[in-house]
Amino acid sequence: MISPSSFTTRQRPGLTFTIPALLLALALPACTGDTNGDDARIPEVTPAPEAAPGTAVADPQAAWWANLSAPCGDAFPGSLGYAPPGDAMLQGDELLVVHFDVCEANEIRLPFHIEGLDGEWDRSRTWIFRKTGDGRIELRHDHRRPDGTEDDQTWYGAWTIDDGTPTEQRFIIQDREWPDGEARGWRVIIEPGDRYTYGTIRGDEWSWRVDFDLSEPTETPPPAWGYEDGAGPPR
Repeated sequence: MISPSSFTTRQRPGLTFTIPALLLALALPACTGDTNGDDARIPEVTPAPEAAPGTAVADPQAAWWANLSAPCGDAFPGSLGYAPPGDAMLQGDELLVVHFDVCEANEIRLPFHIEGLDGEWDRSRTWIFRKTGDGRIELRHDHRRPDGTEDDQTWYGAWTIDDGTPTEQRFIIQDREWPDGEARGWRVIIEPGDRYTYGTIRGDEWSWRVDFDLSEPTETPPPAWGYEDGAGPPR
């Protein structure tokens, strides 16, 4: 879906990673050129609930982290919630599974498994959340080949830029300017026992989204590619 030439490279001290530019701009109506208003409408998803007046959470990020850790050890089924016209990553009929695999004090790893329409499983993706030393949460995407080696398109992501809420955090890309002035990044909603929603955003709108039902676990999948025998992330 994304060519290597679509990537930009970012560096931090001791860390280099690439960001797929097309992924960051997913679902711009202008990307397809001929989409009309009906085609461009994004199916709504219920917003994450806000705290009732007078019940402010002292540390929303800590509460969100606890919520994301709550289903640890279990896997849950999901499906494509929204993709822009022309997007070919998912057809919409695949079985998706998120596995709340590793939930530690400073790192949470969620492998994302896709059963294709041919019955074959793609176990190449792992969502990695980390607490940073400056009080933020970092989201990374670890993409692997079937032999466990790193894909050419991997380790892109972003950081939170505000406190968020106990059920929703946004990871916003800050080193790029967009023609329309709207921020790009990722939104992750977690409501234990109810739903887990992950996707890309443009401004306040979803530009791509997958939804998982947390009401009943499904069969635990095998490890993601590259994580067999207890192996961890490459960096």
